[in-house]
Amino acid sequence: MTTKTIRVDYLARVEGEGSLLIRAKGTRLTDVKFKIFEPPRFFEAFLRGRDYREAPDITARICGICPVAYQMSAVNAMEDALAISVNDHIRDLRRLLYCGEWIESHALHVFMLHAPNFLGYADAIRMAQDHPELVADALRLKKAGNEIMRVIGGREIHPINVRVGGFYRAPSKSELAALTGELEWARQKARDAALWAATLPMPDFKQDYLFASLRHEEEYAIAQGRIVSNQGLDIPSPSYNQHFHEQQVDYSNALQSVTREGRSYLAGPLARYNLNYDKLSSDAQGVAKEAGLGPTELNGFKSIIVRCVEIFYACEEALRIIHQYERPDRPFVEAAPVESEGHGCTEAPRGLLYHRYRIAGDGSILEAQIVPPTSQNQKAIEEELWDFVPPRLGLPKDELTRQCEQLIRNYDPCISCATHFLDLQLEQEKTGASD
Repeated sequence: MTTKTIRVDYLARVEGEGSLLIRAKGTRLTDVKFKIFEPPRFFEAFLRGRDYREAPDITARICGICPVAYQMSAVNAMEDALAISVNDHIRDLRRLLYCGEWIESHALHVFMLHAPNFLGYADAIRMAQDHPELVADALRLKKAGNEIMRVIGGREIHPINVRVGGFYRAPSKSELAALTGELEWARQKARDAALWAATLPMPDFKQDYLFASLRHEEEYAIAQGRIVSNQGLDIPSPSYNQHFHEQQVDYSNALQSVTREGRSYLAGPLARYNLNYDKLSSDAQGVAKEAGLGPTELNGFKSIIVRCVEIFYACEEALRIIHQYERPDRPFVEAAPVESEGHGCTEAPRGLLYHRYRIAGDGSILEAQIVPPTSQNQKAIEEELWDFVPPRLGLPKDELTRQCEQLIRNYDPCISCATHFLDLQLEQEKTGASD
């Protein structure tokens, strides 16, 4: 009986270090492992003992692509712990900052990391030789998002203006107004990108996903909302651990998050889209329809189109907030620390991001828990490969490998984000005294 092994020692065009191992015997798979071997970075451990006000800046360092997601989940959790309620001006400014991150992160993934797969290139550099205008527009689109982060956050990467209770400084109305010209261009370019992405060749591969994301009753969920699923779950952030838990596998330096029943679930753009389609603006829904998307989409490869729709929506939201923006008299709310526990969830570009902190009366952090999107999607990636590979075992090895990598990139996994923690359990076999 023929045996086949697909081994990708280093997954390219994903953030961090991971690999893939697939073994087959005849037409049957015998093993699938999405291995994450990047060394753990222990963010949860070295947050202990730090002042609660340091959490947004420390956790931002978990990811250079989506630092705002970590800052926003951290401030949500700390404000939950301290019973801080921010005003609408601060809330809108946070949403605007998050829109900037969605624009730049999605643009990076769509054009630089994922498009080469669809177009048959090894990387974006080689793709640029044949499609220079596409890459130039992608870089300009990303820059439009980065500029929002710079103006509000103080710099594009690891913003320094975010604090528990709000911002250290609120931008002026004129500073934000200066962003509108590029955002108008970016909104149109995002529509064009969605129509372009719809023309890309992609497998017809649908799955019975369990989706999980935030949902807000008034808007497309980004920085606030309840955790919902397509199977009836509807809970506040503090109930996260009652319904999900992390488990360790021996081949990965990242924990895998599953439901309490042990089921994998999908977080990210496809989950958000399916659970919040009705909260998209009419124009964003129109772009989705033009690109061939319906209100429900079960093909993970179409996530590249959904990301373009979300770029369009983020540009639209950014323009809306800027046009109605009034600079707050005070950019933050003060609070005194108390012994407490807080929970916070937001929607990182790659999916649901959960933070939990327990703080002491002096404001020091006693315990931290951070569950990033890639941890939540890791088991789903493996299970999807179990279904995807068998019908394609007859493909040449190089082509099968390419398609498997393409499927993984549907998730845009940020491996470094997932390896901030490792619950190491060392078991040693006892030996005799002479050993």
